[in-house]
Amino acid sequence: MKFARKRVGAFAAVAVAAALVMTGCADTGASGGGAAPEEGGGDANLAITFLPKSIGNPYFDTSSKGGQAAVAEIGGTFAEVGPAESGPEAQVSYINTATQQGVGALVVSANDPKAICDALDEARAAGVKVVTFDSDTNPECRDLFVNQATADGIAKVQVDLIAEQIGGAGEIAIVSSTANATNQNVWIEKMEALLASDHPDIKIVEIVYGDDDEQISFDKTAAVLQSHPNLKGIISPTTIGISAAARYLSTSDYKGKVALTGLGTPNQMREYIADGTVTAFALWNPEDLGYLSAFAADALIQGDITGAEGDTFEAGNLGKFTVGADATVLLGAPYVFDKENIGDFDF
Repeated sequence: MKFARKRVGAFAAVAVAAALVMTGCADTGASGGGAAPEEGGGDANLAITFLPKSIGNPYFDTSSKGGQAAVAEIGGTFAEVGPAESGPEAQVSYINTATQQGVGALVVSANDPKAICDALDEARAAGVKVVTFDSDTNPECRDLFVNQATADGIAKVQVDLIAEQIGGAGEIAIVSSTANATNQNVWIEKMEALLASDHPDIKIVEIVYGDDDEQISFDKTAAVLQSHPNLKGIISPTTIGISAAARYLSTSDYKGKVALTGLGTPNQMREYIADGTVTAFALWNPEDLGYLSAFAADALIQGDITGAEGDTFEAGNLGKFTVGADATVLLGAPYVFDKENIGDFDF
């Protein structure tokens, strides 16, 4: 299957190969106990464990699907573990267990930039390679960060979309994930700066946090709309938040009156594009993000890269990648989905 994507700004369609298939069942068991994962081929320890912010989040289900496909290509052993709910220290016990089990690499989307650093330091001291993806820790706490897109690019696409949808002026709100989420907070800061410089007639009147929980995000959306009767738009830079906000808007009197955009997956947002609740939103392919992160972990395990700027490695059907400053690898630019192209995607 190929995904036809629309590049922000240029609006040029590009095709991205996505022959990523599930190869088994992920391990989503509790943090305690369990046998150590088996190693992959040769002398390298190719047991790669994914630790998302929370289990059961459709976004991370998709990224783990890509990770599992990549680990299968590598010839390693895939596992996925994690908390049921996001929280600053919710991932610590899972990191500790993976360290005790002697995995080759941890691939982590951090709920907090600092709270898991001590546990990650212990893992690295024990020989575990640490790759962060989606949401970073402090750089000194990991070997490599796989960034889905630059923070500037992610902020700009959301600001541009809301400005277009509300006519460049009016009150807006932000429905974020958790108050401590590294990526969310950076994006929001940059959105605030862009609005101040490029769209001074647009004012953020409130930022609320849905804790990456669908019902909480739904309730926060309802509350912010009731608190701000002149609200013209909502940005939700989180996949759970935007789908929950769309669900509320779709059956409310605000449908067609309050614009909604942000970051979502096509499968979550398809019905809301179809019924006119949402006109356009943005994201990258989270399946590709997980796929790239697994190959980055393999390259670290094999010693092909160390995380030094200029290191290069191959990532299966995604091709060759180069490590940038601060041991960061960039997947690519965000894309806009709308009624014209959303049917070309399935994730």
